[in-house]
Amino acid sequence: MSGQEMPDPAADLEQAAAAFTSVRPRLFGIAYRMLSSAAEAEDLVQEVWLRWQAYDRSTVVNPAAFLATITTRLAINALQSARARRETYIGPWLPEPVDTSADPYLGAERGEALEFAALLLMERLTPDERAAYVLREAFDYPYAKIADILQSTEPAVRQLVSRGRKHVTGERRKPAAADAQRELLASFIAAARTGDMTALERLFTEDVTSLSDGNGATRVSRRPVVGAQRVARYITAISSWFWDGMQVQWVSANGQTSAVLRRDGNLFGVLTVTATSDGIDNLLWMVNPAKVAAVAEAA
Repeated sequence: MSGQEMPDPAADLEQAAAAFTSVRPRLFGIAYRMLSSAAEAEDLVQEVWLRWQAYDRSTVVNPAAFLATITTRLAINALQSARARRETYIGPWLPEPVDTSADPYLGAERGEALEFAALLLMERLTPDERAAYVLREAFDYPYAKIADILQSTEPAVRQLVSRGRKHVTGERRKPAAADAQRELLASFIAAARTGDMTALERLFTEDVTSLSDGNGATRVSRRPVVGAQRVARYITAISSWFWDGMQVQWVSANGQTSAVLRRDGNLFGVLTVTATSDGIDNLLWMVNPAKVAAVAEAA
């Protein structure tokens, strides 16, 4: 008999679970920023865990780096198929809100690429551009490490990040501070309840856009409404019936204040705004039940 001890499968799996759990918030944060869907990110992270269980872990020098690499590569593939599915979505498609009350940065070094305005702009990026931008801006990965993950070169990755920045930060006006964003959202709801068209217009930028994500739900606008006067008229027109029996609760979603809307105790949806120093530039109505139920529970 050999004097060597036999490996303990239970202890090995326990070590694997500990290594995975320690970086799970980061893995979810990467997956969510790539897919803009908490549900899809959860499924992807579960797939990473299954692969980690089945992998020959004795060959892995740095488990955290290995798991982040697998997560990013799976997310690139998942994003390609997700975009194909979204082509059949009825009406505007908005990111699925995620609760950030416990983890404001969602596993990242910084809160970049998490707010709704950034996620919407990132939809224009290629999957590789999005991955490079997320890893660099939110998680502060070195360019060389991103090159390893994407199986690319450092100069190519620098170009990917630069293009991502150009699209996301170059096309986005400076966002309002968190307290100003919350105040604007509260002021909007107050004005919308009373149908005060003048007060509504004062809150908006000239090119404000109202987007409603209901995937074909009845009485939900399937087209964007654009422009301060048009949006104010639209909100005023529905004020006589929309707010009847509607309760509002505050929740932290994607690092900013959002309003959970319930009518007579039943979940209607989640409303938030993106804003600049000039006022509200986007009204985001998220009323697809499949996408808002989880974050509504945090209210």
